Amino acid sequence: MTPQTEKRTLRRAYYQRFTAAQRFEHLVLLLSFTVLALTGLPQKYADQAWAQSLIAALGGIESVRIVHRVMAVLLMAEAIYHGGVLSYKLYVLGVRPIMLPTLRDARDVWDWARYNVGLRREHPRLPRYNFGEKVEYLAVVWGTIIMVITGFMLWNPIAATKLLPGAWIPAARAAHGAEALLAVLSILIWHSYNVHIKRLNKSMFLGTLSAEEMREEHAEELERIERGEAEPTPPPHVVAQRKRVFWPYAVLMSALLVSALVWFVTFEESAITTVPRLAVRETTLSVDAEAVGVAAEGEALWSRLPCSGCHGERAQGREGLNVPLAGLELDFADFVAQVRRGPADMPAFPPEQLSDTELAHLWTWLRSLPAP
Repeated sequence: MTPQTEKRTLRRAYYQRFTAAQRFEHLVLLLSFTVLALTGLPQKYADQAWAQSLIAALGGIESVRIVHRVMAVLLMAEAIYHGGVLSYKLYVLGVRPIMLPTLRDARDVWDWARYNVGLRREHPRLPRYNFGEKVEYLAVVWGTIIMVITGFMLWNPIAATKLLPGAWIPAARAAHGAEALLAVLSILIWHSYNVHIKRLNKSMFLGTLSAEEMREEHAEELERIERGEAEPTPPPHVVAQRKRVFWPYAVLMSALLVSALVWFVTFEESAITTVPRLAVRETTLSVDAEAVGVAAEGEALWSRLPCSGCHGERAQGREGLNVPLAGLELDFADFVAQVRRGPADMPAFPPEQLSDTELAHLWTWLRSLPAP
């Protein structure tokens, strides 16, 4: 058989890779992760113009928060279901925990690296789940745990601060946002390249993988399949015995975990409500900020307003709520528009509370400060 004929044969052959249930789980994870990213990152970067535009397009900060929490519940429900599936496979069916890393994976990484720099002639023969897939899977597990713990603290801050110091809430917010950003970057760079760019891998949608792809990514698994080898399974009477033990346990644990999820969601309402929005009429500016603005007046005004709670004593931002205004680059008209409307969680300040002249003082002072 010529190399060309062999290559065509490999392309025509397909092997079962994922079941329908696994593909459904992947779709749920894909949906929840995507919407969580689209509604979470704009909240993390709420001071940016792109974030404010996306929040407005999604119906405002209240709508964004509600959708974010609905998707968080979906993700947690999927985690509960996945835990049940894993328990069944490991205990009842006796499936080996092949997603856990081993020393073999370290050797595969070394061989893979040498192959890619030309120090090894052959691509390493990789098992059913290679080291890259294990890393991605464990990253999802780790990331979900971090997001659930920090998400509970942010969803129920009053309850959390009864047990923990108040500083843990901004710390949780920083960890939640950092993990979200890391996850999004990982998907956009690592996962997208390996699954969608290097070669379009459709196995999570179609369930099958071509022999050519199997030979590159899972050669050891392909050889096992071609030899007709199957994973050892317990005898039917052992499976039946284990099922009698497993199902009462599964029902009890499912009831406890679903109850915990409901408790998680309904414990407090404080994280949903926001500062009431005010209807602000569009008016022309009554002052020339560069002519009337006095930095010292703006500094004195800043000390009397509640702005430092989020923006810091000297407008340098605060840990966990990093929204600095020092070294402001907005022109006066845009600055006034922001203050009058109140982007994201910021309260709106109508002219009755802050005049255009006072805003000119603030604007002048903020521009005079060194950028952080």
